Amino acid sequence: MEILKGHAMKKRSFFLFLILLAAPSFLFSQETDTSIVFQPSNPDLIKRSTYAPPTDAWGFDVMVSNNGFGAGGFFRHEFSDELSGIAMIGISDVKDEGEVEYFDYFGNSIIPGKKNRLLMFPFMFGVQYRLFKDDIMDNFRPYVSGGLGPTMMFVAPYAYYRTVTGPNGETLTFTDEMEFFKSLKYGQAKYTIGGFVAAGAYFGAPHGTLMGLSIRYYFARFPQGIEILNNHSVKSFGGFYITLNVGSFY
Repeated sequence: MEILKGHAMKKRSFFLFLILLAAPSFLFSQETDTSIVFQPSNPDLIKRSTYAPPTDAWGFDVMVSNNGFGAGGFFRHEFSDELSGIAMIGISDVKDEGEVEYFDYFGNSIIPGKKNRLLMFPFMFGVQYRLFKDDIMDNFRPYVSGGLGPTMMFVAPYAYYRTVTGPNGETLTFTDEMEFFKSLKYGQAKYTIGGFVAAGAYFGAPHGTLMGLSIRYYFARFPQGIEILNNHSVKSFGGFYITLNVGSFY
């Protein structure tokens, strides 16, 4: 009997050992079976983004100088994060440094000795180089730029000149200002090559709305000279312009 009992106990111990040995595998397989992995039926549904930020921009310029106000437009294309190409066109008034403007009792202005009024139309192509790209945040993007291009100077008469004989036989000359739009009918265009250099910065997000401020220096030379005041020809034109840029990327 003792032998049978010992044999039964060994049998139970053996089965208990097998159960304990199989329990971790059973628990592990149960845990794996409860895991659900989802996969799309069509792998093409998941794609990497192909969005690329726009590299072209266009807009308008508002210019202020000692000659008065000017306006223009520009087109800009980014070749890289630092280098861009730019095309610009503008219009601005041109004055002689010797001009002195007077006003009469009725508010009419007159500039003694002025012969012609000038309008300058620069059409420039240039490059723009961004500064400190890796050192300054993208919402402030300083740059330098420069370029060349054809420049037209439109020369229109400023006034009528009337010559009369005075009471003592002397010759008197009177100047009557010609209305601006009427004078344009008698104007003529002169052409040369001009250029510009500039330094400025763009503000805000690097894509979307484009806003900036710059200081530009335009220069254009007419070797034959152009009369603004009587008997005073000017050959070199240009000057500093504070320019506000407002545009948009597309």
